[in-house]
Amino acid sequence: MKRTLALTTAFGLVAMPAFADVNLLSWGGAYGNSHVEAYAKPFEAESGIKVNIADADNPATPIKAMVEAGNVTSDIASVEYADAVRLCDEGLLELIDESVLAPADDGTEAADDFIEGAITDCFVGTDVYSMIIAYDDSKFPDAKPATPADFFDLEKFPGKRTMRKGAKFNLELALMADGVPAAEVYDLLETPEGVDQAFAKLDEIKSSVIWWEAGAQPPQLLADGEVTMAYAFNGRIFDAAQGEGKPFNIIWDGQIYEMEGWVIPKGAPNKEEALEFVTFSTASAQQARAAEFISYGPPRRSAAALVGNIEGTEEPMGPHLPTTEENMSNALGSNLDFWVDHDAELNERFNSWLAN
Repeated sequence: MKRTLALTTAFGLVAMPAFADVNLLSWGGAYGNSHVEAYAKPFEAESGIKVNIADADNPATPIKAMVEAGNVTSDIASVEYADAVRLCDEGLLELIDESVLAPADDGTEAADDFIEGAITDCFVGTDVYSMIIAYDDSKFPDAKPATPADFFDLEKFPGKRTMRKGAKFNLELALMADGVPAAEVYDLLETPEGVDQAFAKLDEIKSSVIWWEAGAQPPQLLADGEVTMAYAFNGRIFDAAQGEGKPFNIIWDGQIYEMEGWVIPKGAPNKEEALEFVTFSTASAQQARAAEFISYGPPRRSAAALVGNIEGTEEPMGPHLPTTEENMSNALGSNLDFWVDHDAELNERFNSWLAN
């Protein structure tokens, strides 16, 4: 796959044209670093194609804006599953032919190796992440929070909370905290009564919540002592605890898991190079390697067994992944179809609720 910069002919050496860079839009932080170390650097070394990485709080937002403006500067972006489907339905993404994806080492075709839903018309999954509750262990020397209900119990577990600014994840968490089994959450949210119940539960802690919009904020708010509990991406909390030694614990009970992955914006200037990057970075070895930098599970079955220790340590990464069996005992899979259908209306209600 190594690029050749010159070729020999009967007439001697002929210079080949320089290959285009790939411009990647990522999320920054520890997650962005996993893209650099597991994907970009080895891809550059093998292909000779340089990867330029820029960060955004949510790459789906600038991708939509640049395609609609007809000024596409990114070739590939990391986005959440529901955003990928929505952007694809709106005609804002290039189609990705699954035949470009590398088979597993044993020859299993990629389509059979990825977990269900990890490959769509415009999306290839790179990781399974989750929204989890985390807390500062030093703030609760005696009883420890352990459930979604504890996150809402300001009397037993005092202190401010931080939650992502938006309807998604928060409504599901509120219902689970109110005693709704994970398997019944989305059926209930399909009804006006269920939505009312979720917002009523959020009312209980609304005055004690600091709302975040960038993934780096929750661990910082915990570290600064501004909150005692956070609802955040598991990888961000893991990185602060593991990499910075913060006394943060994760509550897996009630985790809501979802996938992120690659999309190629419609009209990407370097589409072919972007496809090469997709092929390389979604191979089993690369997905396993990424999981060693941040605790997001690989969506390829063949990659799971390849995940080794936490980078720079002798500690296995497996127990810290959302997809590890014991961490999935009361997990809720984010419902793609629900959010594609209801994202706009529920966020409108959320913003109105927040303003009042």
